[in-house]
Amino acid sequence: MEFFVELLKAALFGVVEGITEWLPISSTGHMILLNEFVHMDVEEDFWNMFLVVIQLGAILAVVLLFWNKIFPFDFTKKGKKILRKDVWDMWFKIVAACIPAAVVGVFFDEILERYLYNPLTVAVMLILFGAGFLFIENRNRGKKPRIDSLQAIGYREAVLIGLFQLIAAIFPGTSRSGATILGGLMIGVSRTVAAEFTFFLAIPVMLGASLLKLVKFGFDFTGTEAAILAAGMIVAFAVSMAVIRFLMGYIRRHDFKVFGWYRIVLGALVLVYFFL
Repeated sequence: MEFFVELLKAALFGVVEGITEWLPISSTGHMILLNEFVHMDVEEDFWNMFLVVIQLGAILAVVLLFWNKIFPFDFTKKGKKILRKDVWDMWFKIVAACIPAAVVGVFFDEILERYLYNPLTVAVMLILFGAGFLFIENRNRGKKPRIDSLQAIGYREAVLIGLFQLIAAIFPGTSRSGATILGGLMIGVSRTVAAEFTFFLAIPVMLGASLLKLVKFGFDFTGTEAAILAAGMIVAFAVSMAVIRFLMGYIRRHDFKVFGWYRIVLGALVLVYFFL
C-alpha cells in the first residue's frame, strides 16, 4: 500500500513538473513548495536527484513536438542524408547560450542547492520576475518585434538570452523558461519565437543537468526508487505534451501578463505562509 501511495505522489509531482516546466512560473519553485505539503518518503539524495531527472520526461515532449524543427538532417527518397544548415546554425547558437548556465551547474550545483533552495528565495524570485513580465509587456505594447523567426536570432541575442538562463540556474523560483522568455522579450524577440527558443534551450540544459545528477547519485536505484522516478517522468511527459500545445496557442493571441500576476500572488502567499 505504501508503495502505491509513493507512486501517486510521484505522479502528482509529474503533473506539477509538466505544467510548470513550460509555463514561465518556475517548476523547481513549485516542486519545492509542493514537497512542503506532499512529502515523498524517500532518501534526501534520491529526492535531490528526482527533482532534476523528472525533467527528462518533460523534455521528451519538446523533442517529439518540435522534431521537424530541431532534427539537423533531412533524408531524400533515395536515402541520402542532407544537412539542414539553418538547424545546425540554430544548435550552435543554443550551445553558445547554454555555456554560462552549464559552467555554474557543474561547479556550483551543490553550493546553490544548499543555500538558495528555500521558500524565501523562491518567493522573492517569483515576485521579481512576475513584476518583470508586467513591466516588459507594458513597455512592448504596440511595438512590432525586432526578431520574428528563429533564424533571425544571432549569436549576440542567443548569448544574452543565455545570461538570463544563468539567473534561473542560480536562483530557484526564477523559472528557466520564464527567465529566457523574459530575456527574449527584452531584446525584441516575438513571444512565439522566444518560447520556441526557450524550449530548444531546455534540451541540452536539462539533459546535462539530469546526467550530472544521475552520475552523482551513482545509478544505484532500488526497485521502488526506479518505479517512483519512472512514474514521475511518464506523467511529466504526458502533461507536458498538452501544456506546450496550450502555451503556443495562448501566446499567439495573448501576452504573458497573466503569468506575471500569478507569480506575484503566489510569491506573496509563500511569504505569508512560511514567515508570518
